[in-house]
Amino acid sequence: MGESDRRGSRTATPRLIDPAGALQALGRKIHEKWAAAVCAESGVGEPVTFAVPLRPGVSTGRAVAQMRAPAWTEWHMAWREFAARNPGVEIVRKPLSVQGVTNDYPVKLVADLDTAVALVPGPDVARARALASSLRSAGAVLTPATLRAVCRLGDGDVEVLLSAVTWLHRNPDASAWTARQLPVPGMHTKWLDAHGALLRDVAGRDVRDEVRSRPTVLHLTYVDPGHAASHRRRHDAWTTGDTHDIGYRPRTVLVVENRDSRLWFPPVRDTIVVEGGGWAAAAQLAKVPWIRAAEHIVYWGDIDADGYAILDRFRAALAEPAPDGAPPKPVASILMDDTDLHHYRRHGVNHDKAGRPLGPSTTPLPRLTEAEATAYDTIATEGSTPFRRIEQEAIPLTDAVTRLRDVTA
Repeated sequence: MGESDRRGSRTATPRLIDPAGALQALGRKIHEKWAAAVCAESGVGEPVTFAVPLRPGVSTGRAVAQMRAPAWTEWHMAWREFAARNPGVEIVRKPLSVQGVTNDYPVKLVADLDTAVALVPGPDVARARALASSLRSAGAVLTPATLRAVCRLGDGDVEVLLSAVTWLHRNPDASAWTARQLPVPGMHTKWLDAHGALLRDVAGRDVRDEVRSRPTVLHLTYVDPGHAASHRRRHDAWTTGDTHDIGYRPRTVLVVENRDSRLWFPPVRDTIVVEGGGWAAAAQLAKVPWIRAAEHIVYWGDIDADGYAILDRFRAALAEPAPDGAPPKPVASILMDDTDLHHYRRHGVNHDKAGRPLGPSTTPLPRLTEAEATAYDTIATEGSTPFRRIEQEAIPLTDAVTRLRDVTA
């Protein structure tokens, strides 16, 4: 017999599944298929039944004979008692000859969704059905995945979602509004940030790609001493698409994450300090022509998981050519390597500003240097660590000036 024939002839390992084991298996099947079952009731997909084999691999008297006799008897009696206690549950039986006597023995438990969740507590099926009906009535895309996601929402967010789907059907063009201006009843300004992907899936279009984008606004500080001596403005804002220009073309652009670090940064020749604005920094700053034109682009953020993630994303954005054809640019960092982690450890904290404990991070950051990656692994580890954050403001600005001059010399 060839290898493929041997594989084809293999059967399940003989087992007897008692009622407790069957209910555990039924619970797993409910978790996997309840959404598909509800969708099928609404006409989406094939009908779903929940079936659990009760004696896999035990289809002959010989298989029974290889077991301990008490085990077979106890199993059979357990299912007889289960059937008596649960008359509405379908127990499929098939004939089997044991020691020359043929009888019908349980082979499979079969249940519809209602019966299954009556046996094993699971999702709120009544709510799921109501939500599926509401989604269909609103013209939303109903799939098991979207139904699961909608069921995880609170009632208030469900109401906003349905309103948004209805609004999108009535408004095929959303370009007259920004994401926070959409006149959807009940939608607060940040709802789309949290639920935009789900709205895309149920509406069949991504309104986030259609709305009017905000121009990039950068807050910056001129720290060149010659500019300061001219008594012109020290703090400025630069907006994409506007007609004004910056005070001078910098040799060095330092991106910081905290406002105090920008506002009070000491004098450094040919340098502009830009307030990064957190996660948006990478996408925004990488498109600014005068930043890309600088000889040195340097990032300084908090020593924490977010700070390193922003640095990694900033480098990725500047590693690509700009829309206007400007070439890729490298990004250096200051005060973010493992020696800085140890030098300023007295400023380390384990809680955020609201007093919540800071957690670990498993996000891979491939664009960190070896020294940065060592610091990131230390503060982001899932194991024990002395602290998880050193805030930028805790580090003296004079130290930042020294390090900036070192990396741009």
